[in-house]
Amino acid sequence: MSKVAVVAIGGNSLIKDKEHQTVKDQYEAIKETCHHIAKLIELGYETVITHGNGPQVGFILLRSELARDKIHPVPIDSADADTQGAIGYNIQMALGNEFQRKGIKKNVVTVVTQIVVDKEDPAFRNPTKPIGPFYSREEAERGRKQYGWEIIEDAGRGYRRAVPSPKPKRIVELEAIETLIRNGFVVVAAGGGGIPVIEEEGELRGIEAVIDKDYASSLLASRVGAQLFLISTSVEKVCLYFNTPEQRQIDLMSLREAEQYLSQGHFPEGSMAPKIRAVISFLKAGGKEAIITTPEKIEEAIKGITGTRIIP
Repeated sequence: MSKVAVVAIGGNSLIKDKEHQTVKDQYEAIKETCHHIAKLIELGYETVITHGNGPQVGFILLRSELARDKIHPVPIDSADADTQGAIGYNIQMALGNEFQRKGIKKNVVTVVTQIVVDKEDPAFRNPTKPIGPFYSREEAERGRKQYGWEIIEDAGRGYRRAVPSPKPKRIVELEAIETLIRNGFVVVAAGGGGIPVIEEEGELRGIEAVIDKDYASSLLASRVGAQLFLISTSVEKVCLYFNTPEQRQIDLMSLREAEQYLSQGHFPEGSMAPKIRAVISFLKAGGKEAIITTPEKIEEAIKGITGTRIIP
C-alpha cells in the first residue's frame, strides 16, 4: 500500500459561527476544507477522512427534546449514525466536485463505522464530552432543569450539554476500510468518533455516548498503518501558555516533549489536550509523524512551512 494519511477535521470547524449553522452553511465550510484536503491527495497520499460531530449531534438531540410531545426521541447512538451519513454525504459531494475540477480520478465513499467501547468505562459515570451549541449560563441551567442535561463549561467559550465519552477499543468495519484504501478510494470513516457499541454475549448493541473523534482517529490511523496523522483544527500551530502574554507557537515537538507539556497543563481539556493525547497514542503505536494545523494550511504544513509537527 502507498503512503496513507488520516485527516481528522473538527465538528466545530464545519460551523464558522452562530450566524452560520445551517446545513447549507456547513456544506460551504466543508467545501473549503475539501479544497485543501484535495491538495494532500495530489501529493500522493491515500487518504482517510474522519470528522467531529459534536454540534451536529447536539442539534439532533435538541430537536428531539423540543418535539418530545409529538414524536419519539432519538437516542444518541442513532444521532451518531445520522450525522456520519449526513456529513459523509457532504464530504463525498464536495470532494467529488473538487476532483472533477482538478481532473483527479478518485472516488469517495463513506463507511458508517461502529466502534466497540467497554461498557464498564468510567466515562459512563462522568459525562464530559460537550455536544451541541454553546449556551449562556441561564440557558444551560434551563436545559439542566427542563431536560435533565449534564452541563459543563467549555474552555471559556460558554456552556454546553455533556454526554459520556468512552475510549474506543475496536473498529468493527476495519477490514472494509482497509480494502477500500488498498483499492484507491478516499474513505470517510469513524465520523464523530464512530457509533459507540458494546459487546454482550457475542452481539453488538448501541449505547448512548459520543466517542472523542481524535481518539478514534488515532486508533484508526494506527490500525490502517498510516504514515501521517493530520489533525485539522482552528489554530495554525499548537501553543504553549495559550492566550497569555507568554504565548509561544511550537513548530516541532517530540513525543517526549508532548507528554511533558501535557503533564504541565499547557493544553486545555475539551480543546487541545485530547488532540495531543491522540497524537501521543498514535506515535506510541508506531506512527511516524503527526501534524496539527488549520484546514487552509494543510499543504504548507505537509511541506514543512507551517503547522506543528510531532515526531517520535
